[in-house]
Amino acid sequence: QVQLAESGGGSVQAGGSLRLSCAASRNIFTINVLGWYRQAPGKQRELVAVISSGNSVSYVDSVKGRFTISRDLAKNTVYLQMNSLKPEDTAVYYCNAQGYNSGTPYESWGQGTQVTVSS
Repeated sequence: QVQLAESGGGSVQAGGSLRLSCAASRNIFTINVLGWYRQAPGKQRELVAVISSGNSVSYVDSVKGRFTISRDLAKNTVYLQMNSLKPEDTAVYYCNAQGYNSGTPYESWGQGTQVTVSS
């Protein structure tokens, strides 16, 4: 298992930027997939972006070209750079990790950080 702690949320106007950080409690190099999810009020949680241990990335269509996921192995941290923010990006953003521990799969979530984009 791994503990995750998000930070960097806040309130911005449309067109602004925020960078979310997710600090992991251990070496993220061994984590198969790290990702960012979000959940808006009254909606289901959705996958926003993922990065694999091989550094492959993937994004939901609605954020392509605006959001960038990256990781810093030295800091055991994964980031989500969010540019050109829109009101529809307003949600609680969660960090997620999926991997294996002695052959047993696990999934960990952070506590979430609020992002509010005003028009």
